[in-house]
Amino acid sequence: MFMEPQPLENRDDQFVWPWMGVLVNVPTEWKNGRQVGESGNRLKEQLSRFCPQKVIPLWNHRGHTGNAIVEFAKDWTGFKNALAFENNFEAEGFGKRDWKVKRYSGLEMFGWVARADDYRSQGPIGNHLRKNGDLKTVGDLENEGSCKTDKLVANLANQIEVKNKHVQELESKYNETTTSLDRMMEQREQLLYSYNEKSARFSKLLANIHRGSLMRIISSVQIWSPRCRNLRSKELDDLASQSDHDRRNLEKEKEKGGNDASGKQQGTNKIKTKNLKMATWEQQRDDESVLKLVEEQKREKQVALDKILKLEQQLNAKQKLELEIQQLQGKLEVMKHMPGDEDYESRKKMDALSEELQEKFDEMDAMESLNQTLVIKERTSNDELQHARKELINGFKDLAVSRANIGVKRMGELDPKAFGNACRKRLKEDVDVASAMLCSKWEEEIKNPRWHPFRVVMIDRKEMEVLSEDDEKLEELKKEHGEEIYGLITKALVEINEYNPSGRYPVPELWNYKEGRKATLKEAVQHVLKQWRTHKRKR
Repeated sequence: MFMEPQPLENRDDQFVWPWMGVLVNVPTEWKNGRQVGESGNRLKEQLSRFCPQKVIPLWNHRGHTGNAIVEFAKDWTGFKNALAFENNFEAEGFGKRDWKVKRYSGLEMFGWVARADDYRSQGPIGNHLRKNGDLKTVGDLENEGSCKTDKLVANLANQIEVKNKHVQELESKYNETTTSLDRMMEQREQLLYSYNEKSARFSKLLANIHRGSLMRIISSVQIWSPRCRNLRSKELDDLASQSDHDRRNLEKEKEKGGNDASGKQQGTNKIKTKNLKMATWEQQRDDESVLKLVEEQKREKQVALDKILKLEQQLNAKQKLELEIQQLQGKLEVMKHMPGDEDYESRKKMDALSEELQEKFDEMDAMESLNQTLVIKERTSNDELQHARKELINGFKDLAVSRANIGVKRMGELDPKAFGNACRKRLKEDVDVASAMLCSKWEEEIKNPRWHPFRVVMIDRKEMEVLSEDDEKLEELKKEHGEEIYGLITKALVEINEYNPSGRYPVPELWNYKEGRKATLKEAVQHVLKQWRTHKRKR
């Protein structure tokens, strides 16, 4: 939680940062040949109302020095607690000035906030402060906080700018795609309109052709039928008039020859009767011919009508076929200008490709099934290998072999020997104690789940965590203790983040010390067999 710095009489006073308090005259006693005193946890409980992060008793070769360092949080809340710590001791008469004046060896502790004079002082207090802190004013810390805030704001502004550019690019692509799609839809509408217009013109043309052909056939029938009818009527009228003329002539002949001799009259009457019968028979025959002509005319008219209907059917079929052809041509024309459609040949190819694609899908399903089976087998084998690896690790713990190439390494744990060698290069006094304390301190820091000095980067399109070298603690570590100790601690950090990031405690692993890498199961088994043969020969 961010808080404003407390008002001070002099903002240029230099304090030790991270905020630290000094405790002196901590009760000690001589025991077993050295001075001993209360532990840091007991002192932390006594000062719990000031919310200290840690209380570190200071030791030397004689034991407890009677001094301790109280560490507070790095934020302004920690500074507030440190000032409250100092004001409380001053109010009770056990502040810094009181200590300088009294210098007595009673049981009461004295305390104050560590400042520049404490930082520069000689002795265990000054040594600890110089190793673990820096001198900074409140103004310096405010400026650093402002710089970090400005840097964060600048980074966020850059990210926002990058995101805005990406959004603009996406909008541009979207607009281009939308424009292209609108253009394609417009072309499609134009093609459909042109096709419909051509289809309408063609249908109208066929209808006109059909109507004209039908009218020509009907007109020819209408013209031909009256002619036939008139011709037959004229012939019948002529025959009727001829019959009437013959009948009148016979009657006149009868009247004129009534007084002739009976023989001659009888012969003449027979001839006329014969002629009359002949004329009647001829008239009957002509009437039958007329009836036959009428029937034939009806039949011919029906045949003509049947031909007209057949022509109409043929014309309709032809019109339908031509219309279908025109529609297919229009569809093909539309297919050429529309993505996803195809002509007849392309459709055949697409059908063949679809069958081949289906075969590929079947093959893919078979391969997926096989892959699933292999994954299950691999998982089972991996579980068995992990179990064998655990058993080997447990066996290596009981197998005491010095200077072996293959062994068990606790990943994420600092090597005390390597740490001590690195400390000897930088320290001259109390190397073992200082090395042990420093090693213990950083082991606790590595186990701290709230400290995660890693950042996520993209490597080969995959998110990976890498060590953040600009972390405050790591920068202070490198600056104060050098590259070698920095390398040991960062190596342990990387190992703990890889092998146990959630629990953050060291885990055992088979290790090839000769090549400095994780040992394979084969190497571990070969090493165990080698040790077993050696042990067998010795027996």
